[in-house]
Amino acid sequence: MANSRFEYVKQFESNDILLPNTWIVIRIDGRGFTKLCAKYKFEKPNDRRALDLMNAAAQAVMTELPDIAIAYGVSDEYSFVLHKSCTLFERRASKLITTIASTFTSYYIYLWLEYFPDSPLSPPLPSFDGRAVCYPSVQNLRDYMSWRQVDCHINNLYNTTFWSLIQLGGFDAKEAEKFLAGTLSADKNEILFSKFKINYNNEPEIYKKGSVAFRDYELVEPGSHNVAETIDHVAEPVQQSKTQEEKDKKRRNKACVVVEHLDIIKDDFWDRRPWLLSNKPGKVPKQA
Repeated sequence: MANSRFEYVKQFESNDILLPNTWIVIRIDGRGFTKLCAKYKFEKPNDRRALDLMNAAAQAVMTELPDIAIAYGVSDEYSFVLHKSCTLFERRASKLITTIASTFTSYYIYLWLEYFPDSPLSPPLPSFDGRAVCYPSVQNLRDYMSWRQVDCHINNLYNTTFWSLIQLGGFDAKEAEKFLAGTLSADKNEILFSKFKINYNNEPEIYKKGSVAFRDYELVEPGSHNVAETIDHVAEPVQQSKTQEEKDKKRRNKACVVVEHLDIIKDDFWDRRPWLLSNKPGKVPKQA
């Protein structure tokens, strides 16, 4: 860029580089989605089409940005995790947030008609905002992911009971809200079963557990791999050579991004997928 007398304005730019050697979570949320749900008549308490659309957009984002290690989605939000060693966009918060939020929004709109073929979009169009949070340890990161999944369960149990009271029990919204005030999880399960013969345990896993997106490598047996790269007391991430980085990138690009509805709170999920925390690609499954 040529120098000019106007270039001094660059001095007003702020440094927004995120803390090094920390896990980065970019969480995007739908903007004004309460109105959007009403406008397009989303089914209550869950609209499978809308959740599948969110998951498809997340898969597209992860395919375009192989630096994303794992993502978790529920309702109109998605959390994208970047490894502590990630240097994408020099770890600039503004670039990471805007790139992920805008790419997600673009695919959400692009894929809309695949999931809502009878409801073409009209302004105002869907959009997503985002935020970046740094977590210093693996335990912090896993606690964050667990928090989002627990939140999914709590909200879904409430919404399932709330809408059952309205749709099947003849309550209006205020009556249902008052009826559920102060109830515990066990109470809601009992209401669903005693009043409507609904066993909450039989509800689809996507509604109870949310969606987790990751690259599909061959599962390993717990305890069969070296997790030295994932322990919290390592001072700094191991620096790889450019050649190794390119090899890893190619292996990530070959891997298929899948969406599952699994328990990510228990150790088994992470133990069988060491690549999620080590940032070292696993073995790509053989094509059938």
